[in-house]
Amino acid sequence: METSYIISVVIILALIIYSIKIDKEYQRSVVFRLGRFHKVKGPGLYFIIPFVDQRNKIDMRTMTVDIESQETVTKDSVTIRVNAVLYFKIHEPEKAVIEVRDFLNATYQASLTALRNVIGQHNLDEILKDREGINSAIKKIVDQITDKWGLSVDYIEMKDVEIPQTMQRAMAKEAEAIREKRSRIIKAEGEYDASLKLKEAAQYIAENPAALELRRMQMISEVGTEQNTTTIILMPSDFVTMAKSIGEGLNIKTNKNEQSNS
Repeated sequence: METSYIISVVIILALIIYSIKIDKEYQRSVVFRLGRFHKVKGPGLYFIIPFVDQRNKIDMRTMTVDIESQETVTKDSVTIRVNAVLYFKIHEPEKAVIEVRDFLNATYQASLTALRNVIGQHNLDEILKDREGINSAIKKIVDQITDKWGLSVDYIEMKDVEIPQTMQRAMAKEAEAIREKRSRIIKAEGEYDASLKLKEAAQYIAENPAALELRRMQMISEVGTEQNTTTIILMPSDFVTMAKSIGEGLNIKTNKNEQSNS
């Protein structure tokens, strides 16, 4: 009797010890009783019924899925290789256990499919310039798929976009051509502005001949500051005016002679 009593006590203690479970703060346990979902337990200390209850432990922390580099075709028929990283977490542990067999692999496949579909709907320029928009579109698709599994996508980001060498050279030539075009336009605009200023200066000098003399004196002072052997011969503006008057007089006289002869 004493031996059987000791055995019974040992068995009872073993069952009690087996029924005691402890989960950490970031863990939850999905408990099944006789094969049917019972409840989610944890964190901390709790009890289960030995040989009746079964549990699946779930990590509630943010998980990372590394989407390996995939070769895909853009909307404008450019073949590129893209890789990305996905951050998600479980918010309903019972769905993550019951609704899908392997939620980690399922999330990876959903992310991979969404990545290819979104890339195929955008041109190469859009992918390179609007990564935030591409990331948001992928996140929205994956979130809709994984929501029924009790998962929520925190963030998804494309890490690297590999472009073929031929396309890189073409893009470099295009960028160089755009810069050259921009420089020529700026130069032409500068020449146009300079011509307007020269026109204004000519009009002002024509209206004020003294301004030309002041400009000549300024030019002499500028040349004098430099150490050179340049010789400058200045002709007063009155000579120019006089020569113009003589030329006009000769033209008038010539016209009169031609009329008298006719």
